[in-house]
Amino acid sequence: MDLTRDIALAARLADAAGNVIRPLFRSNFTQEQKSDKSPVTEADKSAEAAMRAILEAERSDDGIIGEEYGNRNEAAGRQWVLDPIDGTVSFMAGRPIFGTLIALMQDGWPILGVIDQPISGERWIGQIGKGTTLNGKPVRTAPCREITAAKLATSSPHYFKGEEVDAYMSVAKVVGSDARQGMIVYGGDCYNYGLLAAGHLDIICEAGLEIYDYAALVPIVEGAGGIMSDWQGNPLDAGSDGNVLALGDPARLEDVLEAMGPN
Repeated sequence: MDLTRDIALAARLADAAGNVIRPLFRSNFTQEQKSDKSPVTEADKSAEAAMRAILEAERSDDGIIGEEYGNRNEAAGRQWVLDPIDGTVSFMAGRPIFGTLIALMQDGWPILGVIDQPISGERWIGQIGKGTTLNGKPVRTAPCREITAAKLATSSPHYFKGEEVDAYMSVAKVVGSDARQGMIVYGGDCYNYGLLAAGHLDIICEAGLEIYDYAALVPIVEGAGGIMSDWQGNPLDAGSDGNVLALGDPARLEDVLEAMGPN
């Protein structure tokens, strides 16, 4: 599958979003609360609008799944999945660890992904079976000999609910059992997945994600040699439940699943 033209288009989408986001970062911007109580800013909306305008003009037959403006051409085999600012709270707080997420799915499976951090100028691009780059240079995940030596990250433990809390804490307890090796990191949103792809983190555990939160991450992590799955170890696609694991070393997946217990 030759995705050369799609990669070039995805890069243009990221450029368009970044051109909107940068002037508003640590500046004055309007904000409101969505129906799910999460915040949204004019940067989120304007960035997605800029990307959608390009897709609607140049790829009218493709579908679009967007966080802020919904879906278009839902029956199309090819779907562009857009999250203009993954980590809106970080953006609002002036923390440059948010990112623009762009994915291309074919028949419900993510095949191309972009994480763009428009403030630091870091851009990860991944495609299934073809490798992952950071600003044009190949990156690889790191080996992890055992789960107790892992660097574990999650955006916030407050995002887990009910039995999800127990599952996450069970993994964190194992990772934290040897403080000389294991490490737990909070915050980061999609930026964590870029760090994992580049070999700086080992495990990411999240719950309650939407398709626009994780579709772009799959090709990036797996293109770099890692693995992503749901909490049962199944590959992620458009029908996944949003409980997500990412591991730099696929050999540790069974260890993590065992630590989590039945889900």
